[in-house]
Amino acid sequence: MHTKQTPPASAKRFNPFRRRPRTLMLGGNQFISLGLTRRVWDDIYHYTLTIHWPAFFGLAGLGFLLLNTFFATLYQLGDHAIANQYPLGFGGAFFFSVETLATVGYGDMHPQTIYAHLVATLEIFTGMGCIALVTGLIFSRFSRPRAKMMFAKHPIVRTLNGQPTLMIRAANARQNVIAEASASLHLLIREATPEGFKLRKIYDLKLMRDRHPVFILSWSLMHVIDESSPLYGATPESLESTEALIMLTIEGIDETTSQPMLARHQWTHDQLRWNHRYIDLVHDREDGNSYIDYTVFHEVLPLLDNNQENAGR
Repeated sequence: MHTKQTPPASAKRFNPFRRRPRTLMLGGNQFISLGLTRRVWDDIYHYTLTIHWPAFFGLAGLGFLLLNTFFATLYQLGDHAIANQYPLGFGGAFFFSVETLATVGYGDMHPQTIYAHLVATLEIFTGMGCIALVTGLIFSRFSRPRAKMMFAKHPIVRTLNGQPTLMIRAANARQNVIAEASASLHLLIREATPEGFKLRKIYDLKLMRDRHPVFILSWSLMHVIDESSPLYGATPESLESTEALIMLTIEGIDETTSQPMLARHQWTHDQLRWNHRYIDLVHDREDGNSYIDYTVFHEVLPLLDNNQENAGR
């Protein structure tokens, strides 16, 4: 006698959308998330705000065509629903639908039956909603604050005032005023407990100055590696073994729009440069002006002894 086996509960709840993996990059490592839905309509507002402009207008155009095709089909189902329809057939109904959905109404073609008036009423209501929706989305995309900040490709560790110091260079590429800018620096490392449980821990890296009242040009963020620092005693090898990741967040108020803005960047352990220095950005010239050269923003040089370093400057 054969017994019918009951499928597991997970098989009953099978959803193909939940099995579509999503690839994320964190600190140079690739993470593939499983078990989450990726249906566009679950978070369509966020999706329409984050896709590229060509894709946005492509989706809007596709929706426009589909809506007009739907209403043109409804008009075609009526008996001579549209007066002065030209061209005859689906083409004329489609163009009439475009005029009605956009609330243009040239007047040459118009509904001439009760059925057509009802369909036109529904279409005009739908058109007003669609116009408001697309207009709002376009405004939201344009008005969404975007920080235009530059971050050096390589954090450096060098000695300043007799103490090893982690330095990161940032700049405001838009060169407008970012008022009351604040920065936070964190270290993310993988650790294991005595029981063998592995976890990622986040440590705060205290900055010598974590606020900038008027961030316009550049900002050198510094963290002193003393006994209280999570980086105290760290070496390139130890950071590699813990898959260390440095994360920097800068936020402030854009004085032009009075909107808050935020920028983030992260560096892996192998992007850190030990005993290096940044090339100076600002130069004073004989004409009395100060020049800031962003072409050398990312460049670092190995540290020499004091005499050689001063000669190199």
